Amino acid sequence: MQNDIHSIGEHAREEISKASSLKNIHDLKVKYLGKKGILTEQLKSLKSIPKEDRPAFGSSLNEIKKSLEDLISRQEKGLKASDINNRLKTEQIDVTVPGCYTPSGRLHPVTQVLDEVSGIFTSLGFSVEEGPEVELDFYNFEALNMPEDHPARDMQDTFYISHDIVLRTHTSSVQVRVMEKNDPPLRVIAPGKVYRCDADVSHIPMFHQLEGFMVDNRIRMSDLKGVLELFIHRVFGPHTKVRLRPSFFPFTEPSAEIDISCVMCGGKGCNVCSGTGWIEILGAGMINPRVYEKAGYDPDKYTGFAFGMGIERIAMLKYSIDDVRLFPENDRRFLEQF
Repeated sequence: MQNDIHSIGEHAREEISKASSLKNIHDLKVKYLGKKGILTEQLKSLKSIPKEDRPAFGSSLNEIKKSLEDLISRQEKGLKASDINNRLKTEQIDVTVPGCYTPSGRLHPVTQVLDEVSGIFTSLGFSVEEGPEVELDFYNFEALNMPEDHPARDMQDTFYISHDIVLRTHTSSVQVRVMEKNDPPLRVIAPGKVYRCDADVSHIPMFHQLEGFMVDNRIRMSDLKGVLELFIHRVFGPHTKVRLRPSFFPFTEPSAEIDISCVMCGGKGCNVCSGTGWIEILGAGMINPRVYEKAGYDPDKYTGFAFGMGIERIAMLKYSIDDVRLFPENDRRFLEQF
């Protein structure tokens, strides 16, 4: 029995020493030391050996097993080192070959303009507030002096979720939400997405708007004009002319459309400005006292102004883009120009 064990050990050592690959080593390890290996089966046969012979037989088995494990470990290390050396000799890297170019990402032009506009107003002390895009009819219309039967609702083609829930048509809804929770003085901008059922070269169903408002004691129309002139001059240059043209919005009184001298022709008249030399850029006005009443303010104590602009429109004028639908299409050839 002992002679058989030693014979198995010698044969195993010979095979392991001649192994020429890591796969051979792995196969021999399984053959002799695996769960069903030769030495493992020999250990299982201990119970069939007389008691007096078991200690010597078990000791011999363990010695052979340990010697094989050590030999396999040394052979593995040697073969791994040899494999690495061979690969270093045969596998070469040409470090002069140009690498693969991965284009870097960049901000969308609408995001660039939104960040620029927001930065101008925050530098003037305006804080940034947000509100829900799925809005209650109360905040989107009624609290802004547009009750259910008001004709001004027809000015905005609205996506209705239910009778009293809509996709907000402007970020003006944030104005009342902020006024409900805070006392004056207030100086706030509310940028975000808005939604309207409209789609052509100058309209898309989802676009970005920025609402701004200021409420305090003795705020005047001249304050509104000064703030908007500063904003326009920073975006379009100090030589851009500004005019306020009377208009109507239910949540401001008096109301005005803000026009700037045409950025294409410098005010001389062209196809873009229809020969007038002026382009409408945003709407504004003094906050209607009825809006104060909905927010719980005393209209005899506080005054303020509000303004709203479409960010896509600002971007179109700033970058001379003639079709607003280019923004959501996200064609890389278009976006890479900015």
